[in-house]
Amino acid sequence: MSVVNIGESGDFEQLGIPLFLDAVTAGFPSPATDYCERKLDLNELCVRNPAATYFVRAAGDSMVDAGIFPGDVLVVDRSITASHGDIVIVSVDGELTVKRLEMRPRMRLVAMNHQYPPIELAEDAELEVFGVATSVVHSLRHS
Repeated sequence: MSVVNIGESGDFEQLGIPLFLDAVTAGFPSPATDYCERKLDLNELCVRNPAATYFVRAAGDSMVDAGIFPGDVLVVDRSITASHGDIVIVSVDGELTVKRLEMRPRMRLVAMNHQYPPIELAEDAELEVFGVATSVVHSLRHS
């Protein structure tokens, strides 16, 4: 089985969005403050290596248990060597997909939705890794 990392991206423009000091509680409400700690660029939060990073939109429901829903934007880093348990963008025999990589006890690609079986990789399978997904941008509104 051959594994090849491919893809290309460029630099990103910085966007300073306010980052507030207080975290928002997901349980009981707490008084909000107007104190802005600093500016936060989403590239700074989500992108470790701009020259090796690209974005891709997810389609289908095979990764919903990993929090990846149709239409979500994945942040993918080509500079990370894929390892066991990573969510990866791969081409298997010419077909592009996003799945969790399992390397033990044997190499296979696993959907994060029990309705889809794992993709068992034959020894002669042609597998190209396009990068490791590091973050997902998920919209809470459907417009």
